[in-house]
Amino acid sequence: MEMLVKDFMMLWSTIDPVGTLALFTGLTARLSAQQRRKTAIKATLYASMVLIAALILGQLILTAMDIKLISLQLAGGVILFLFGLQMIFSTHIQEPGETEPGHDLAVFPLAVPSIASPGAIMAVITLTDNHVKTLYQQTATAAVLLLVLLVTCGLMLMADRIFKVIGHNGSAIIVRNMGMILAALSVELIMTAIGVAPWMTT
Repeated sequence: MEMLVKDFMMLWSTIDPVGTLALFTGLTARLSAQQRRKTAIKATLYASMVLIAALILGQLILTAMDIKLISLQLAGGVILFLFGLQMIFSTHIQEPGETEPGHDLAVFPLAVPSIASPGAIMAVITLTDNHVKTLYQQTATAAVLLLVLLVTCGLMLMADRIFKVIGHNGSAIIVRNMGMILAALSVELIMTAIGVAPWMTT
């Protein structure tokens, strides 16, 4: 049970359902209710496929390519930082009809890198280490992962009620604030990867 609680906390922190809701709220503010529901479900399905693939194949791929987990952490921090800056400084919210051909918000940035973030991918790979965890433990972690994804989807599906409270301007404020938080978290991720974080703590 203690292991499951720890897994839940790590996956909740890295997938960040509340942060994803804020991003979803801002990106889909001008879509219809039906479009928002469709986007929420698709984003969750796409993210689930990415994270389950990471759970099954991630460690094998990293080992085969001789890529260390710390390298993935550093790369993920850089990507999240750039995405955070984009959220902060963006001055334009896309209209439904303005979507570029072939560009689906459910894929980017909702499924990746918001829900299936580099941190979430790294967490999934770490929590299902074949050298440490048994098959039963890995299956339990997979169940916890699906639970967090279902909660994330549920929050996005309730976005209609949130829109009625915060409105379009509130969505913009939330997205910019989340961009700042995301940028700060990415810096922490990079500092941890290069070994700077421990001696900078106060």
